[in-house]
Amino acid sequence: MNEHVRNLKDASKIVTKACPAANANHNSDGLDLEQTLGGELEAIAFEIEIPALPNLADTKTLTVKVQDSADNSTFADLDPAISTSVVGVSTNGSAAKTVRFRLPPNARRYVSLNLAVAASGGDNTAKSVTLSALF
Repeated sequence: MNEHVRNLKDASKIVTKACPAANANHNSDGLDLEQTLGGELEAIAFEIEIPALPNLADTKTLTVKVQDSADNSTFADLDPAISTSVVGVSTNGSAAKTVRFRLPPNARRYVSLNLAVAASGGDNTAKSVTLSALF
């Protein structure tokens, strides 16, 4: 496994999706891993960037799950699961958060993010979450 990821982003390996409305969820477009991204899948790092969400209501969450698909149509949660969340704080919303991870070797060809905002979570639709492959 290549432990020396240089943190370079390839514009063709980035997907961005606006946050859903409160009490809703949706998926980003699929990121095509092409099963040949520089060799071993385990050698590539991925990064989720969640911006500050000033309108995320107190105690409400935005949850981001990584999902995969063989056909870029039907997505399911990865196994083992990869997810993260941010929680709103009274009058401040949530702080920005960046998470890096590697996919399990059994990940299928396409990956996407499922974004879910809790009921009464506020209007965060002007903000977007980004998934990037790092080389």
